[in-house]
This record gives sequence, structure tokens and C-alpha cells, in this order.
Amino acid sequence: MESLAIKVDNVSKMYKLYDRPRDRLIEAFRLTKEVKYRPHYALHGVSFKVKTGETIGIIGTNGAGKSTILKIITGVISQTSGNVEIQGRISALLELGAGFNMEYTGIENIYLNGTMIGFSKEEIDRKLESILSFADIGEFVHQPVRTYSSGMFVRLAFAIAINIEPEILIVDEALSVGDAFFQAKCYKKFEEFKKEGRTILFVSHDLGSISKYCDRVVLLNQGVKLGEGTPKEMINLYKKALVNQLNPIDAGDEGGEYNRDKDQDGRGVETKPVISKVSRNNMKQSLQLNPNHNDYGTKELEIIDFGIFDKNGNISSVLVKGEKFSIVIKVRAHKEALNPIVAFTITNLRGEEISGTNTMYEKKLVGFEQVGREMLVTFTQEMNFQGGEYLLNLGCTGFEGDDFTVYHRLYDICALTVISDKNTVGYFDMNSNVMVEELEQ
Repeated sequence: MESLAIKVDNVSKMYKLYDRPRDRLIEAFRLTKEVKYRPHYALHGVSFKVKTGETIGIIGTNGAGKSTILKIITGVISQTSGNVEIQGRISALLELGAGFNMEYTGIENIYLNGTMIGFSKEEIDRKLESILSFADIGEFVHQPVRTYSSGMFVRLAFAIAINIEPEILIVDEALSVGDAFFQAKCYKKFEEFKKEGRTILFVSHDLGSISKYCDRVVLLNQGVKLGEGTPKEMINLYKKALVNQLNPIDAGDEGGEYNRDKDQDGRGVETKPVISKVSRNNMKQSLQLNPNHNDYGTKELEIIDFGIFDKNGNISSVLVKGEKFSIVIKVRAHKEALNPIVAFTITNLRGEEISGTNTMYEKKLVGFEQVGREMLVTFTQEMNFQGGEYLLNLGCTGFEGDDFTVYHRLYDICALTVISDKNTVGYFDMNSNVMVEELEQ
């Protein structure tokens, strides 16, 4: 019989939403029998099991209910209906600084948290050195935690969480705050925990880590469990959920795979993904657009639509490192323009340009000889960025005589997520081929 660490059985969480503050008061004092609230289900009928020693990831779009289910499992909030069974001592890292007294020093908060978990002062004394060593925040441990940066918060909180010898470790996104070295230290600890047979349950938007460390993945969407299975299966399903495409797009007879031409030697040459005419209409409606993007220009040439397509020809803002993808830009002419330049760039979240290209660099002619004409420009390339979050920028510019003209630019229009199970140093992976030889003495 399998040993279960966590059993979630048909759990729902309903919140009451009131249109006016007084409606809450009227209902609280039962001044009317009329229902004054609208029910909102953060979770609805969610069930899954976690075996002892498993590492389980929970993924989903924003508002899917990921943090809610973790808070129910840890007892921070209670479910509206359903049951949760826990076998083992839980250590949870749910929210940055949760359980910390902001006026206490780091040392004082270590003892506070340890006492809340059930340790005696003597037990905390024995663990203090390992906690401080893992947190590695130096003399700041003697300062009030209100003076800490977010990175210091998560270092101390995670150090406490993993050094109290939990049987079940629950982490919600907190690792994304630490630097690369601290994250590497945390994931090394994950590996140690797995070897020791401990159970790990964590939520993360870092799909590369989900793929690398998890035995199984639970996918939530709008409070409902969408699926449960291997990391690869659930990440593929998650990519469709992100862009509201849970049914495959009609990508033609080739099933969306890359066309393969033949070179002179008869070998296959990848050209471009099969993107059906159907999927090239209203492309941006299937993407999550940034409501605060920067939109400017004369609009004499206007970017009226765009899409990001993965290697299978499906619209998706989640791309896999090492696989080909396409950016498709549709431009409409409100004036004649013989040599416009259509471009895209990809920046990191700090706004630094990582890469990009345009039709001028690629020596592709784009011209509008008639008003009202539309043109589709497709850039296809391999994704060699490191795993992480990026922003897409689009532009249409040109020269009118000697004057450079910006017809239309859309900056930070859409987020891109790159999934990777192997990151290297810097922005790009050079795809090194490594050979190791043992030399004779």
C-alpha cells in the first residue's frame, strides 16, 4: 500500500464578493434574507495525492488557485468544502516574510519561528549555526528584518524552513527572489531532500525547474484541476491554457510540424512551421497583452496584428529553449511606402535589448504600392535564450527622403516565457559540444 504524505479530496474554496460594503454588514446582521454576495470559487472540486518522497509541482495561470491550495494544505486558510489529510511535519515558505516580526532581528525571528513550529530553545540552539550558514546574510542577522531587502528575507526564511527537518517542504514562488547562486543552493537542497525520501510540493513559474525537479505536475486553471501527469505533458497543456487554446489549432495536413525540404545531399532541412491561414487571423487575441505597453508612431503604416508561434505552428508565448519559433507581424498601409522596415526586438525585464532583427538586416524587401494593402512578415529562428521571462517589441519604420520616420512601434507589447532544463552563463546558450578525455599517465 502506497504511503501518502498529502491527500486533497474534492476541495473547494469560495469567497463572497459584495458590490457595496454595506451589503456585507446587512448580511452579517441578517437584516434581510436576500443574498447580497456573488460567489467566487478560487478552487472548485480539486483532488490529488502526493506520495511520500515525491516532488510535485503545481503550475497554472495567474488566478488559477495555486497559492490558495497551498495555504489550505498548510492550514493558513480553511476550505469551504472537501478534505485535506496530511501525514508528516510541514515546513512552508508561502509568502515573503510571513511569520516574521518586522521589529525583531533575524536571530530573534529564527527563535520565534522555531518556537511556533514546536522546537525548544535548546533544539533551535543546535540548528542556529546551520541556519545562519545557509542564509549567509552576514551581520544583517543582528538587524531588524524591516531593514532587509527581499533577497535577505527569502534567504533567512528558506534557511529556517529547510533546517527544521521537515518531512514535507512546501514552497510558493519564493525562490524567484534570490540570486542565481542562492537558487542553486536551494535546488541542491531539494536534491538532498529527495534522496532522503522527503516530500516537496512547490509552485513556480520557472517551468525549467518544474521540468527538471518534479516527478509529477498538477495543472490548475481558474480554480479547477486541468490535468495531472508528467512534467512534459502538463507543461504542453499549460502552454495551451496560457493562450486559451486547449483545443489544437488547425495547422494543416502536416499536423503543425515543420516542413522539411531536401538539400542536394537528400538530407532534411528545416524551413518554417506550418502556420495555417486560420491561425493567422486575430493572432494577438490569443496572447496575453500588456495593458501598459508603449504604442506610438504616425500610424501611416500600422501593425494591426501579430502572433508568436511555437515549432508546431500553435500560437504561444511560452517557448522551449532549443526549438524553432516564429514571430508573425501583419502591417496595413494607409499610405504608399516603398521601403519600410519591419522589426522585432526581445528585451529582458530591465528593458535591455537581448536580440532582434528586421527586414533591412535580413535583406528582405517590404513595399506598399497601394493604400489599403496588407502584408504579413514572418521571422523564424531558433530560441537560444536562457530560461526566463522576456518582453517582445515590434516596429515598422522607414526613410522618407533623408528623414527617418517611425510609422508604428509597440514596445513591451507581450511577455515571452522561455522554458529550459539547462541554462548557461549570460543571455545566450552557445550550444557547446563538450568532450572529456582521460589522458594516459
